[in-house]
Amino acid sequence: MLSLNDLRQFKQQGRKFSCLTCYDASMARIMEVAEVDTILIGDSLGMTIQGHDSTLPVTVDDMAYHTAAVRRANQHAFILTDLPFMSYATLNDALQNSKKVMQVGAQMVKLEGGAWLSEIVQVLTRNGIPVCVHLGLTPQSVHVFGGYKLQAKTREAADQLIADCKAVVEAGAAALLLECVPAQLGKEITELFPNTPVIGIGAGVDTDGQVLVVQDMLGLTMGRVAKFVRNFMKEQSGETAILDAIKAYHQAVQDQSFPSKEQTFQVEL
Repeated sequence: MLSLNDLRQFKQQGRKFSCLTCYDASMARIMEVAEVDTILIGDSLGMTIQGHDSTLPVTVDDMAYHTAAVRRANQHAFILTDLPFMSYATLNDALQNSKKVMQVGAQMVKLEGGAWLSEIVQVLTRNGIPVCVHLGLTPQSVHVFGGYKLQAKTREAADQLIADCKAVVEAGAAALLLECVPAQLGKEITELFPNTPVIGIGAGVDTDGQVLVVQDMLGLTMGRVAKFVRNFMKEQSGETAILDAIKAYHQAVQDQSFPSKEQTFQVEL
């Protein structure tokens, strides 16, 4: 089973690591065979599994249920679990809800926010709970952003995001996840924190790891697909198509052919 130390070593070695969302045992077993490095039990399950139009209705019990299912079926990947909307509004909430998902198999919790999370990060870390902070486009705040849009498009906004990253890393954040930011900023932040793995989704090829929603990379998403998504099923066929697509994704992350320029936001900052 991969650990946080493994992710740190990957960063030191310059080895890119793969991450996919996963919510069930069947897919978790396939990802184990494909040797996907990390799995995110994402609150995206609110849309992909439950049929909601956002992540906001997802509960901590939902997250614990799906984390347990994935952990039982996959003994290879490092597992992160989202704490859903309003489940870490207070320190006590953060502690109790982190405890719930860690006890069923998570190795790290992921929170969305910025510098204001610092005290929560500090307390969780002190209690033996590794934290990944999700910055940039944070889906739980979609109503504040007014939709799913590119973030940090100006130098001023980029510097503010960097300041947020510094604050949470200094508080003890063990990893960062950057969503929907210019590739230049993804590279800057990844290089700025030599001991902190940085996962990207729509943040360019230079982050330490890449994550996609598994339904997106398998071409199962109906309607609009984000710019940073690539359908890895297009080139596959036969009984092992899903496994082969996931293997292809893992390889493309490692050899840095994904994301390509077409899946990257190129903005001069």
